[in-house]
Amino acid sequence: MIPLLIDLALYALSAAFAGITSLTSTLGPHRTWGSIAVWGYLIAAALVFLWRRRFLLTVGAWVAVAWAPMIWLAWQDRAQEEVFVVEQSAVRLLETGTPYLTREQISALARPLLGYTPYQPGMSVFGLPHALFGNHWLTDARVYFGLLTAAALGYAASLLRRDGRLVRAIQAATVLPLCALTLATGGDDIPVLALCLLAMTLVWRERFGWAGVAIGAAAAMKLFAWPVLVVLALFAFRRAFWVPAITIPIMAMLPSVILHPAAVVENVISFPTGQGLVTSPAASPFLGYLLAQHVEGGRVIALALLGAAAAAIGIYLLWRRPRDVAAVANVCAVGLLAAILLMPATRFGYLLYPVAFAFWAPCLRNGLGDGDPEVGGAQAGGDAGDRVEHR
Repeated sequence: MIPLLIDLALYALSAAFAGITSLTSTLGPHRTWGSIAVWGYLIAAALVFLWRRRFLLTVGAWVAVAWAPMIWLAWQDRAQEEVFVVEQSAVRLLETGTPYLTREQISALARPLLGYTPYQPGMSVFGLPHALFGNHWLTDARVYFGLLTAAALGYAASLLRRDGRLVRAIQAATVLPLCALTLATGGDDIPVLALCLLAMTLVWRERFGWAGVAIGAAAAMKLFAWPVLVVLALFAFRRAFWVPAITIPIMAMLPSVILHPAAVVENVISFPTGQGLVTSPAASPFLGYLLAQHVEGGRVIALALLGAAAAAIGIYLLWRRPRDVAAVANVCAVGLLAAILLMPATRFGYLLYPVAFAFWAPCLRNGLGDGDPEVGGAQAGGDAGDRVEHR
């Protein structure tokens, strides 16, 4: 009964958040998401005690609160800036061999902000359908963010025990507003998160080579995956993991480094650290942002604190190596939470990483990677079966 009550609270509170977002957000895509998602959350809440198959209800809720508004926004050709940036980076990748513009090229644009690509080259892959076949809702990058997320999380779930912990972990990675809103309106963080969770699960199952492929692919897309890669590498100290984990992101970045090294620095380092032509729109009022904005030399202080936090976690890992993959997930959650709080440019949406890692950790306990975990047990709580606007 308690798991069902928690489900009810989760869907009801999420419905309240969606409703408030639909009425108060200053961003059009966010308001649209809220106006659609609120009904999905309310229906899920109404079904909690009527349909006890909690895993299937979670999947249905994800479709209703993330996929439905995402498809509607894609149909209307509306999105946050990152979707446009990913799609345009794919165009440049096809035309020039690199997704990055130089500082001079960015300064010549009417909107320099949209010329920056603060991602790794692998992220451009999601924009290739748009670059190859033109503007259509089926070529929207968010559709492919969602498909990879569904595949990665679905495979990860198939490797874990079907119980209440898995249901809660999947909810944290899909239907929570942090994730559902992100996928519907922007989405680039969601497949990175899913690949990180899949990598942790594969290490738990001792499939180290494929774990390296998963985290390597994530690191080839966004820098947020690199801390997870490092912690997993310290735990899974095996060549089978290291080779793909390191080779994939290096090979993805190598052409851009060869063609335009200054452009790589401008987009991947200068812009995220506040040294670009324009500042990042990521401006949630966490400590690092507040220091950068309101204290003289605050950006340097924030970066110094970020470095100190990274060093502290590194020393902890060397002193006390994680004993199981659950500890890896918890360390990653704490580390990324610290990074999000201390980065000079940050946003609330990034919290989806530490939240999902924290909820995934209980599924990875007890050293079940030493053998095959049980699959198909009864689920807790009664589950016996189971674009830029007008761009």
